[in-house]
Amino acid sequence: MLDLKYVIANLEAVKKNCLDRNVPASVVEDLESAVAIEGERKGLFHRVEETRRRQNEVAQATGKERDAAKRGLLIDEGKQLKAAAAELEDQLKRLDAEIHERLRRVPNLTHPDAPIGPTEDLSKELRKVGVPRVFDFPVRDHVEIGKSLDLIDFETGGKVSGTGFYFLKNDAVLLELALQQFAMHRLIAAGFTPVITPDLARNSILEGIGFTPRGVETQVYSVEHTDLSLVGTAEITLGGMLADTVLDEGALPLKYVGLSHCFRTEAGAAGRASRGLYRVHQFTKVEMFAFTTPETSGEAHAGMLAIEEDLFQSLGIPYRVLDICSGDLGGPAYRKFDIEAWMPGRGTAGEYGEVTSTSDCTDYQARRLGIRYRPTGQKGTKLVHTLNGTALALSRALIVVLENYQRADGLVDVPDVLKPYVGKDVLGRR
Repeated sequence: MLDLKYVIANLEAVKKNCLDRNVPASVVEDLESAVAIEGERKGLFHRVEETRRRQNEVAQATGKERDAAKRGLLIDEGKQLKAAAAELEDQLKRLDAEIHERLRRVPNLTHPDAPIGPTEDLSKELRKVGVPRVFDFPVRDHVEIGKSLDLIDFETGGKVSGTGFYFLKNDAVLLELALQQFAMHRLIAAGFTPVITPDLARNSILEGIGFTPRGVETQVYSVEHTDLSLVGTAEITLGGMLADTVLDEGALPLKYVGLSHCFRTEAGAAGRASRGLYRVHQFTKVEMFAFTTPETSGEAHAGMLAIEEDLFQSLGIPYRVLDICSGDLGGPAYRKFDIEAWMPGRGTAGEYGEVTSTSDCTDYQARRLGIRYRPTGQKGTKLVHTLNGTALALSRALIVVLENYQRADGLVDVPDVLKPYVGKDVLGRR
């Protein structure tokens, strides 16, 4: 959430940013309403202060008054003032809640170097790394490979849980576990603390991170009759770990790598590009999360992107890096980089598909979650900056390994870096 004082001082710039971010017109209306309500709230706040001041005067006068009649009048006035103050404070709380409700829909500011544009096709390609493999046999996609080698069972997943669920079997299980171990060891070596997070989080934590746990537009599975929802990423639980916490500057940066199941409704997703494991309702993910000072968040963001690139270079997968345009940024993100890996079985001749993203969310999430730090040698506290980045989304990592390492005989080679974890060189051999 943006700082209200900043919004009031820079209203036109914030409105333009909303337009650049391609948010609904109702968000801009909420923004303007929040500013208008703040004016009303300030007036009400002064009335509360004046009422409390008069309460104190009356209380002191009542204690000193010896005349019974006059003392009775002061007591009556004190009761009236107490009731009036309570009513005014209730009104103040309602206005505070109304401002918060409107302001939470307003997206973060946008990095000045991020491309400006309403749709994802206006994102900027920064670089391509690796050359897509040229096959001398007909290429199959991961769905065909998974079926022929008895690695992925979508039919049984659909029977047991519904469309968008699946069973991993045989060597696919070993491959997923190997990818988890590979990513975890790389991140631990880079200074990240490993965490296995809960699959459920309170809705207040989801909202603090920037997710909408209820409503028609939600992508979240909620648990009925509770304030809990299934998480769509460990970003939620990792960020929520330090909610309402004040840190010492010397403790920063704090870097975590979380392993979690992820649950997403993926409403409206369809088409060839979403076939198979690319867009599913449940998958496992290795997620990076960091808490930093404002001065170091840019450096931390570049570091997360470098780690993501290192992982895919080590796997031998061609990819490209995108600087995501303003209209395709999620609400909390100040800047976001995506990695799209080469998927030979996608489209008619192979296509790049998103496999990771990393976002610098500045103090947007920290303000919602109440995460602050004490600057060394200074009074008071400041908001931390939060960053997140996908190390590996296992479902999509499976796609790129199976499709890029497929063989003419129908089997799949194991990338060299994964062989120690898989325990074999070839997948699908019985």
